[in-house]
Amino acid sequence: MKRKLISAIGIAGMVVSIAACGGEGGSGGSDKGADAKELTVWLTVDAQNNWPELVKAADAAVKKKHPGLKINHEYYGWPDKNAKLDAVLATDKVPDVVEMGNTEMLGYMVKGAFAPLDPAEFDTSDAWLDGLKASVTYDGKTYGVPYYAGGRVANWRGDVAASVGVKTPPKTYKELTAALDKIQKKQGDKFSAWYQPTRDWYAAMSFVYDAGGAIATESGGQWKASLSSPESLKGLKEFKNVVDDYMHGDKTKDESDRYIVYGQGKSAMIFAAAWEGATAEDPKNDKSGKLKGNLENFVMPGPSGKNMPVFLGGSDLAVPVKSDAQALATEWINAFTGSSGQKGLMAKGNLPNNKTDLATLKNDPKTAVPATAAESNWFVPMAPGWGQVEKAQILQTMLQSIGTGKKSVEAAAKEADAAIDKVINTK
Repeated sequence: MKRKLISAIGIAGMVVSIAACGGEGGSGGSDKGADAKELTVWLTVDAQNNWPELVKAADAAVKKKHPGLKINHEYYGWPDKNAKLDAVLATDKVPDVVEMGNTEMLGYMVKGAFAPLDPAEFDTSDAWLDGLKASVTYDGKTYGVPYYAGGRVANWRGDVAASVGVKTPPKTYKELTAALDKIQKKQGDKFSAWYQPTRDWYAAMSFVYDAGGAIATESGGQWKASLSSPESLKGLKEFKNVVDDYMHGDKTKDESDRYIVYGQGKSAMIFAAAWEGATAEDPKNDKSGKLKGNLENFVMPGPSGKNMPVFLGGSDLAVPVKSDAQALATEWINAFTGSSGQKGLMAKGNLPNNKTDLATLKNDPKTAVPATAAESNWFVPMAPGWGQVEKAQILQTMLQSIGTGKKSVEAAAKEADAAIDKVINTK
């Protein structure tokens, strides 16, 4: 599912109001609001449109334990959700449960907008996927519950691969590049054997983490950028090789319209969110008429010899610190995201929030690829100033400089490290 990162979250206006609450409520496992008569749940339209029966099931489970409880639901689109949330968090009338994109959580946790929760109160917490667990954890405390996940996979045109004698998706990075070399040679330099937007930092950082590097590392409570480390540079150099060898489109683009470009039929492969291949072959986007029935997902192999670690997107659920029904909110979240809820979400095509359920998807050919790919994952540094890093587009600027040849990998990484270090520890 597509997610636009909302960095540098606009919550300055509510900071003073929240700070005034001090440590009110929400001390992991709080019984605050256990006898509340009303519960308000904010979700995105994804739940309203795609799995409303799961919402009703969670309502029913909680109401059975609390007869007479009224549960209100409000649904929001991703583009306007945070503006509405920011406005209401500055008041005393807040929702009790809110859905957040997992990359949106950090700014709110840093500002104290959400109540800390006790992981032990949630069915699958002992097996939460690492990337999702990271997204709800700040300063040693848990401030949310993973809801569902979305991973990244490689997708290529089986017909184009077959035209150079490759009949099955590659299992190793060496097999992949060998196949792409053949495709590129046959198709010529107006064709992208691998359409890899230069500014796509999700893909680039997968190379960095595969090589043992990281965007930044933490020591003694302080974060420091590490894109200039030998490991990170190794990953960035391999990413540059991909862009140089196989990407023959505009090297200043990001990934926002990748599925549209893929649908134009001038590329053979993408490394993208799992939904992008299917969206590209939709008749509305498949301008070449050649994608339908010819696209194959496969687990992206990494240069390290292991599966490429992928950025794990998804949604989390949180309880605002000002909620007067925190205990009931906790119950509702567990009813919605617990064992039965995860089975329902998987049936709708989502990846679950935990490793136990994820393992079951590997046995189904329809879900084996995204489930296997999601096992190896990474997440952004959970540093107080990470939102400022995103807002400044430091990684994108670095990658564009590398991809266009404006700067060497070393020079661009050094410049990015300096820019990151200026803001990453700033609340």
